[in-house]
Amino acid sequence: MRRFTYKAKDSKTGKTIKGVIQAENERAAGKLLLDQGYVPDTVEEEDTGGLLGKLSSKVKAKDRIVFTRQFATLIGAGLPLSNALRTLVDQTESKPMRRVIEDIMSQVEAGKTLMEACSKHPEVFNKVYLSLIQAGEASGTLDLALKRLADQQEKDDNMISKIRGAMIYPGIVLGVIIAVVVFMLVMVVPQVEKLYLDMGQELPGATVILVGVEKFILERWYVLVASLILIVWLFLQFKKTETGIRWMAVLKLNVPIFKKLMLRLYNARFARTMQMLLSTGVSLLDSMRMAGEATNNVVYEEQITLAMEKVQAGKPLSEALKDKKYMMPLVPQMSSIGEESGKIDEMLGKAAQVYEDELDEQIAAISTMIEPILMVVMALLIGFIVLAVLLPIYSLVNSVG
Repeated sequence: MRRFTYKAKDSKTGKTIKGVIQAENERAAGKLLLDQGYVPDTVEEEDTGGLLGKLSSKVKAKDRIVFTRQFATLIGAGLPLSNALRTLVDQTESKPMRRVIEDIMSQVEAGKTLMEACSKHPEVFNKVYLSLIQAGEASGTLDLALKRLADQQEKDDNMISKIRGAMIYPGIVLGVIIAVVVFMLVMVVPQVEKLYLDMGQELPGATVILVGVEKFILERWYVLVASLILIVWLFLQFKKTETGIRWMAVLKLNVPIFKKLMLRLYNARFARTMQMLLSTGVSLLDSMRMAGEATNNVVYEEQITLAMEKVQAGKPLSEALKDKKYMMPLVPQMSSIGEESGKIDEMLGKAAQVYEDELDEQIAAISTMIEPILMVVMALLIGFIVLAVLLPIYSLVNSVG
């Protein structure tokens, strides 16, 4: 989808508005504006500056969180919606986020609801976000809905950041392993081979293997690079297919070492989203559907869909969630307590907190566990290379002696 900047008039109010719209082409953009009740004046494709521009135009999660938090504060202080948005346009440093806010502001000033304006940017605001905005507008508690959204987004972003952070050190160690191996193959092994050739000796088996790898890297490096690029490209394309999405979802829920971590992540995300939606007045079934989508795992989402069918048939939430393969016990247990006390949202929030705390501990434990595994791998690889280098030298010394 391409982005187009536009200038148009609202057919009802006659107001001139400016903004950004996404469409396949200029004609499609104009049609979308007409469908929304606007008469286009100018529609021009936005200059993104190529691939780099497209990457830089993406709204970051932290920018969305800051926007939501500041928006909640301004609305809570009593500022009218359009004034709050105008203030945010002036305060926002992120250009991509500022463009989104400007478009939302123009839509709101043209008579659209905040939810309708935000829905024009699905790449920034997901269904959960839009539902809470809608519930907040309907109940007159928009500031509270925005505050809950900011809290939820921060918790989710923190969890993902911790998981990524735990992988940084192992990634560095792996990089060092690869660098050391390549250095020894390219710089040391050729010297050993030359020494043997000069003396007319036959290389040991381990050294022959390393020489073969070294020659392939030096002489066929382009084949290696092209193969890696092709493999990565094919994998990325596969991930976009329906089969690939499902395969990745199953893998995340079953891969050794990370299985329990991912289960806690999805259960925490589901429970926390349910708490937020239910506390804002969203119906139970809608909350379940959106919380399932928020987990971003189709296999886990399918289990929530099965649970929804039981709820529709008259079963309580706790019973509907019970005995699901990827549903951890605390969620249905706390749901049962919440059903008895009339505080399901609060109890689900406590379940989410427990899993979030356990997630923090497990992330630290996994990071600690991966380090010695990588060290062993590095020791074995370098040990093999050192053996393949020293063994022929030792043999030469013995033959000369």
